[in-house]
Amino acid sequence: MAVAGSTQPQKRVAGVQARFVALEDGFRLDYAGRTMLVHTSGAPAFTFGVGVPDVQMYRGNFQIADQATDISGVSVTTITPQSVRMEGVDGLVVQLTLGDSDAGFRLSARTQGADCNRISARLLATSGEHIWGGGEQLSYLRLNGRKFPMWTSEPGVGRDKARELTRIMDAEGKAGGDYWTTNYPQPTFLSSTHYACHLDSSAWSALDFTDQARHRIDVWQGHLTLEFLFGGSMAELVCALSARFGRAAPLPDWAVSGAIVGLKQGSASFDRLEKIRAAGAAVSGLWCEDWVGIRETSFGRRLFWDWRWRGDRHPDLPEHIARLQEDGIRFLGYVNPYLAIDGDQYGEAAAQGFLALRLDEDVPYIVDFGEFDCGIVDFTNPDAADWFAERIIGKEMLDFGLSGWMADFGEYLPTDLRLHDGSDPMLAHNHWPVLWAQVNARAIAARGKTGDAMFFMRAGFTGVQAYCPLLWAGDQCVDFSRHDGIGTVITAALSSGLVGNVSSHSDVGGYTSLHGVIRTPELLMRWAELGAFSPVMRTHEGNRPDDNLQVDSSAEILAHFAAMTRVHAALAPYLRALVAEAAATGMPLQRALFLHYPAEGDFAFCQDQYLLGRDLMVAPVIKEGAIRRDVLLPTEDSWINVWTGEEFDGGRHLIDAPLGSPPVFARQGSPFAAVFADLAQARGPIIEGTTN
Repeated sequence: MAVAGSTQPQKRVAGVQARFVALEDGFRLDYAGRTMLVHTSGAPAFTFGVGVPDVQMYRGNFQIADQATDISGVSVTTITPQSVRMEGVDGLVVQLTLGDSDAGFRLSARTQGADCNRISARLLATSGEHIWGGGEQLSYLRLNGRKFPMWTSEPGVGRDKARELTRIMDAEGKAGGDYWTTNYPQPTFLSSTHYACHLDSSAWSALDFTDQARHRIDVWQGHLTLEFLFGGSMAELVCALSARFGRAAPLPDWAVSGAIVGLKQGSASFDRLEKIRAAGAAVSGLWCEDWVGIRETSFGRRLFWDWRWRGDRHPDLPEHIARLQEDGIRFLGYVNPYLAIDGDQYGEAAAQGFLALRLDEDVPYIVDFGEFDCGIVDFTNPDAADWFAERIIGKEMLDFGLSGWMADFGEYLPTDLRLHDGSDPMLAHNHWPVLWAQVNARAIAARGKTGDAMFFMRAGFTGVQAYCPLLWAGDQCVDFSRHDGIGTVITAALSSGLVGNVSSHSDVGGYTSLHGVIRTPELLMRWAELGAFSPVMRTHEGNRPDDNLQVDSSAEILAHFAAMTRVHAALAPYLRALVAEAAATGMPLQRALFLHYPAEGDFAFCQDQYLLGRDLMVAPVIKEGAIRRDVLLPTEDSWINVWTGEEFDGGRHLIDAPLGSPPVFARQGSPFAAVFADLAQARGPIIEGTTN
């Protein structure tokens, strides 16, 4: 039988409390028969310091350094089962306290004196333990052996310091990125020993797993709260985290019922959509981010950041939206929380005091977004948040007829500005995507469209799970590269799903095309296959649409795309069931294998295939030129190839994978067997000429 476990959060065991235990040279922290940390003078679990951060931002890319001094001479003075007091020779006083929570306990550290604003905590690691989490990670699902700073930012282009593209982007604008840079960090990790640890702070922090003996957590604050959650299985643990962070509204039925086609060619997009549909594509939405107009830059074709319909780009848009609705197709647009200074809404917001200000004078803080400048709507001002939700999203978007949109950005908040509520920008920066998600969710709720309209975001932090119904993996390169290509979107979905984000998807075809990196037919078709077996299948033309292939660029690509959209549409009954399960339990739609099978061996490391729900094993082809791939099938179940009907036992298998037939296996005995059996018929014959 499969090792699944209950998907309901495990409550704290009655009568069990975390407690400090005095040692000859310090103390240890125990809970339910396990020791979480040991603090001695020779190997302290807690260290303290004073630091001054140096933060430099260029177009959402951050370089952060710290001038820090350790506080020495800190010794334990008092130990009780629920508290520890430590004192330092320079006046530092540290109070550690324990508290209960529904699924575990909390450990808090508070400092006084010595201006302490740096704390590090070290938890015991165990032999053979595997660690996952960290929010939405793109390069590595398993975190062991690496350090992951927690700071929302642009993830970078290339994200591999050994790659020429990354070096070029670093030289041009500090924009190359690294393995840990991400739009959505979260200081939460999960252990294969069935516990999770969450740092309850929006400050700069780091999860450091480079020491095999101890897991280190750093935070740039004078206080620290760690929450520990426990579960009887990894699935229970994920559900407990979902309950802790909150659950957004479920995806609408229409969003999982066909492809959302992204086109940005003005009014010509509607003629293109009809040709795509005529080729047999199953379409549930048309996404025209250019509904607000276009701004051409050296980076590529971008948008005019004044969030209202531009009649010069889409002269008959209201009529087009009405006709689409008659055909059961929703219209989607684009918005972000910044206002271009050459747009009307910037002046409106500035006049009402709704923009973040410079530190040294009462004028709006201006951010360079790459050949155009913008103001930042200050969401710490409740009136500004209400204005954006009602005036822009409510009136200009929902009332106009939009059923969804990309809620872009959120990770650019500088640290040298002044906010309405007086908060420290170093603490507000990571929390900013959560405020942005709140604004979008509030606007939808105010129009009574929760569960019908939706938005999707790339930026996030702790708490975004309660508001954002759908993540997207950001701006991948249009290639097969290891750290910034098609494969990273699988890692993104699996890692974000572990910390309570139930739905993720990506730009079919990728987004970033720079310095000669352009889409190939193979890349576009392989991404369509991956998209078909994602919660939402949505295409993007990319930053340089004229230089890159599109889903309708050739008859062969279009026929393949149409086939994959039909597969996605045929999966809708199963996806709707998964959406309902996610709303009830917090289980993500795309799942790491160890959520249903042992969290050890190959299952612990696997990040290039995933379970879609309980019953589909999906192994997308993410290597250029591959026509077959190695697939890991758990031995606890038997499996059926959805394209051929051939039965497979568990184990490793080399599976043929021509274009149009990505390796996908249904679990024997699934209640959705009839749905899976129809996928091959929905797809139709493999497209001639794409099988070798």
